[in-house]
Amino acid sequence: MRVYLPATLSVLAELHKTGVVADAPLTAYAVTPALREWYTEGDSEELEYAAMTDAARASLRLLADAPDAPRRRVVVAAEVPDAHAQPVLDGAEPGLVRVSAEIPLSWVASLHVDDPAVIDEVALAVVLLGAAEAGDEDASFTVDGIDDHELLWYATQELPDLLG
Repeated sequence: MRVYLPATLSVLAELHKTGVVADAPLTAYAVTPALREWYTEGDSEELEYAAMTDAARASLRLLADAPDAPRRRVVVAAEVPDAHAQPVLDGAEPGLVRVSAEIPLSWVASLHVDDPAVIDEVALAVVLLGAAEAGDEDASFTVDGIDDHELLWYATQELPDLLG
């Protein structure tokens, strides 16, 4: 199963150093039966994009908890054996899965990271995330607007350059 793991550049640095994304269990997003039911008109590519977008939003939450982390959202796409990725029944996040295994670099398919040009917008979205989740419409507008910025795609071989 292809999973999308929310991350930060610090997580990528650890992946580069240790060869493992993080200790299990891990929170990730994937095309689950609940996501297919929620997004019935979506084809497989759109469903994958929806799962990755949810992971990018979760990356914002990780940044909110890591004030010193560079303000760039990161998503790690990985192929995980189905037995190690179980859907979590959560109506608010139908693509949510729990990964029960460590994810070695060899399972990572690609890395997705914000363009450095949008760091200020990501930083503002991180600051406003709590207010947006509490229902502030102006904050929600700003936080939702960050989804308009596509994450840049990187091959795993580019990891050292990405961190450099």
